Amino acid sequence: MEGAVDTHLFAFDSEKERPNAIFAIPKKGRLFEKAMKLLEGAGLEHHRPPRLDVAHCTGLPVTLVFLPAADIASYVGEGNVDLGITGIDVVEESNVDVTRVLDLGFGGCKLCLQAPVASAYKGGADVAGKRIVTSFPNLARKYFDKFDTPGKPTSIKYVSGSVEAACGLGLADAVVDLVETGTTMMAAGLHAVDTVLETEAILISSKTSSHPDIVELIKTRITGYMTTTSYMLISYNCNREDLSSCLKITPGKRSPTVSQLDNNDGVAVQALVKKKESSRVMDELQRAGATDILLFSISNSRM
Repeated sequence: MEGAVDTHLFAFDSEKERPNAIFAIPKKGRLFEKAMKLLEGAGLEHHRPPRLDVAHCTGLPVTLVFLPAADIASYVGEGNVDLGITGIDVVEESNVDVTRVLDLGFGGCKLCLQAPVASAYKGGADVAGKRIVTSFPNLARKYFDKFDTPGKPTSIKYVSGSVEAACGLGLADAVVDLVETGTTMMAAGLHAVDTVLETEAILISSKTSSHPDIVELIKTRITGYMTTTSYMLISYNCNREDLSSCLKITPGKRSPTVSQLDNNDGVAVQALVKKKESSRVMDELQRAGATDILLFSISNSRM
């Protein structure tokens, strides 16, 4: 069957250690492609057979399972898989107890209370007690609990998709849904009234995992790869009298490396700089008296 998950992976004897760490990956949608780049950068090489949602990594005792992002938090929280990638919104909505291992820096968006542009609603208090449609009923209920008055609770109805159409169809007074670019929201004639939750992709792990060493190794590898995508290595020379000014420009991720040059007055400096700021940093270093300024890409790292 297309897209089938090999369910025996989740059926180990509780008294025996699971042979491989199970890593849940979003099988499609906005997180899938970036998660796959992350796996490649972290060296989690694997072969995924056609029509299967299971893949075994080469060189590591890790099995990848490709699941709907909305289900991953529950699988991790219940201990069926050791770690997974999903959104903060999914973890909060699932109300599970997991370890937040690492913020991944992609998939950023907002869960917003949205209402028709023509409405007079300006905040949650204005919408409280009315009809809400959402794919996040638990987060919506938690949000409106602080606005509801006794005897007049907000009506919250769950739908699995096309949430933004609910107001236009007369099914809701407002909706709670994810906003990334705002294009879909505006096309539906809605605007954001309030932010319920800011979310992004995160790496989570089970608190009962039998492979904590693998979880830590994967965290280290992903962190190393994320450093290479965000930072570059800058190298330059300067006189000692200019060193203090130059180090203020390049404090490094932790601290710069300073080495003595053959001449007594000169030093060589190496430091990590944010990739998006690298051109500005080079300009400022030159003005501060630095010379021989070189910029290097990083292929991988361990911090």
